[in-house]
Amino acid sequence: MSATSSRMLALLSLLQARRDWPGGVLAERLDVTPRTVRRDIERLRALGYVIDATKGPDGGYRLAAGSELPPLLFDDEQAVAIAIALQSAPATGVDVAEAAARALATVRQVMPARLRHRVDGIRFTDAAESGAVDPTVLEAVSTATETRRILRLDYRDDLSRRVEPHAVVARGGRWYLIAWDLDAEDWRIFRLDRMVPRIPLGASFVRRPIPHGDASAFLSARARGSNAPDSWPVYGEILLELPLRDAAPWLADAEAVAVSDAVCRIRVGSWSWAGVLSWVLRFDASFTVLGPPEFASAARSLSARMADAVPAGR
Repeated sequence: MSATSSRMLALLSLLQARRDWPGGVLAERLDVTPRTVRRDIERLRALGYVIDATKGPDGGYRLAAGSELPPLLFDDEQAVAIAIALQSAPATGVDVAEAAARALATVRQVMPARLRHRVDGIRFTDAAESGAVDPTVLEAVSTATETRRILRLDYRDDLSRRVEPHAVVARGGRWYLIAWDLDAEDWRIFRLDRMVPRIPLGASFVRRPIPHGDASAFLSARARGSNAPDSWPVYGEILLELPLRDAAPWLADAEAVAVSDAVCRIRVGSWSWAGVLSWVLRFDASFTVLGPPEFASAARSLSARMADAVPAGR
């Protein structure tokens, strides 16, 4: 790639990264003179990119949307990122796997040989989540959320709802709508793969403050069955007869400290005492319940149930 082409690619990448760039700052970032920046701007305009000059003490530039799609230019890192993102499309939970595969094939065809070989070396399979969201559903719900319009939807078993959509959140390969249910007069969480939006949209509404401050925190709290986004309804403490180094990769949000080379003390939360016990049992190692008393009581009860589940003589 020639020095001029490489510099123009770097210039375009900078213009795409943020809205406004002073001419002097661009020149400094590219290690060229302001005059060279002006010439490269004119070359990009000739290719079809709409670049506006901005007023100010130093003058500057802004990349605007053009009436036609100009040739796309990517540096090596951007091209590799695109290849990885397109191959990861099935895991997004949106039903765009086929379109992503076609897009990757299209982008690959126009890459130079050296970059095509590099991208071809990045091959992996990212399994799609069951119940992927129809892109048209995601678009309709996102539009209602962005424009603050009441959304009518059929949910699960054709249950009709009227909601004020406040946020769309992706979590664990699934998509959720955080909304105020007008009929229940309460906050609700709806999975996008289980809904059918009705068009046209309804009247506009004024946004309400979401509990816990934002949609992600609210979803996190509800997923844990808690009233707080960063806590579980119950916590238990145990002594696990396993070295901390062996338990550490599986702790997730549990807290652990080494008691000795072979034992660690763990504090773990869950939605119930049974949930805490099931978390501990996956280690297949001996353990001792430290507390609280409710956890110890639940452990004794579960032990008795487990013993009763196995008939005598088996």
